[in-house]
Amino acid sequence: MFYVWSLLAFLVDRLTKYWVSRSMEPGETIPLWPGIFHITYHLNAGAAFSILQNQRWLFVAVTLAVVAGIWYAKDRVERPGSKIALALLMGGALGNLWDRLAIGKVVDFIDVRAIHYPIFNLADSFITVAVVWMAADALWTSRGREDRGRGERKT
Repeated sequence: MFYVWSLLAFLVDRLTKYWVSRSMEPGETIPLWPGIFHITYHLNAGAAFSILQNQRWLFVAVTLAVVAGIWYAKDRVERPGSKIALALLMGGALGNLWDRLAIGKVVDFIDVRAIHYPIFNLADSFITVAVVWMAADALWTSRGREDRGRGERKT
């Protein structure tokens, strides 16, 4: 299951980036909902919010370390939801890594203008969803342990 979700996330990310890079010019925008939601082709040489511009090899090294950590952790995670979250994290990380290695920049295209948010891509979305999912799962799991612990002390 881990491999299927990782591959699916990676392929969906790659296909969308391929479509954008083959059908648009950098800086070009397609308003799907004018002023609210656009597809805008942007090449980002930095990380989220365009921080640390032109630190390609730093990002490659960090991503390789994250991928190694996920590879190590995937067989140690018991909860199915957490495994899917790890798989999405892996697929997203590999999608952006591919861009950094192939062209030196990450292809971004999701432009939510209504909230003045930086342009991003599906790999970024998969990574964000995975991190939130794992944090929520860890919180709920720890709360469940606390509740069970309190119940045992009362008797």
